Amino acid sequence: MPPPDADLYPTATGLAKATVDKHSSKESLVLYAGWFCPFVQRTWTVLEEKGIPYQYVEVNPYHKPESLMKLNPRGLVPTLQYDNKPLYESTVVAEFLEDAYPDHGSKLLPSDPYQRAISRIWTDFVSTRVIPSFQRFLQFQSDDQDRSIKQVRDEFLNTLKEFTKAMDKDGPYFEGKNPALVDFNMAPFALRLWVFDHFKGGAGVPSEGEGGDDEETWSRWRKWLSAMENRKSIQETTSEREHYLPIYQR
Repeated sequence: MPPPDADLYPTATGLAKATVDKHSSKESLVLYAGWFCPFVQRTWTVLEEKGIPYQYVEVNPYHKPESLMKLNPRGLVPTLQYDNKPLYESTVVAEFLEDAYPDHGSKLLPSDPYQRAISRIWTDFVSTRVIPSFQRFLQFQSDDQDRSIKQVRDEFLNTLKEFTKAMDKDGPYFEGKNPALVDFNMAPFALRLWVFDHFKGGAGVPSEGEGGDDEETWSRWRKWLSAMENRKSIQETTSEREHYLPIYQR
């Protein structure tokens, strides 16, 4: 994620601040993070879900610590320090944590090879389809001569519908009764849909009973979103909304 404006609030707040404080002591596993970053939250929620001991290090995007730059010369977050070696790219790190800590917490990838592959396909869909359309929608300017805000909004909503149609019918999570990596890779972006209410006149997700021909799909989406919003690991890695706004205002 590119660095936000220089007036970025310096630390996590709310429940996320309590989580940071709990993980301030030195550990062999270190998460270099930015409280505001959805890609960081992907990794952070997996660490919390699995109960893996780790140290949280907040990174100011304008004053990156030398320890981070030695690990990852690009200075991007999340970066994980494991056995004094670097790992980065949020989806890679999340799957690494699942593989490297099999005895911690619940399983976040299916044991069946085919189902694992399906899970990876939809994680890739989030990265290559949902996130780019999210960013195009967020960055849309009214003077764009080639596209309208309705076009970019509809494009984004279509990716949400496609993702939702691939979910287990009953849920509440993507793969069924239990959350998986695909849920935590998608959740940080789904949880930021409220940003569009502030800057783009709304995300366009229909309210209950107003989804028309797509009501069944949107009902399933709302069920999934509610389950993720109420997940302890999500709540305890999310800061107060007011501090996110300057990031998305630019």
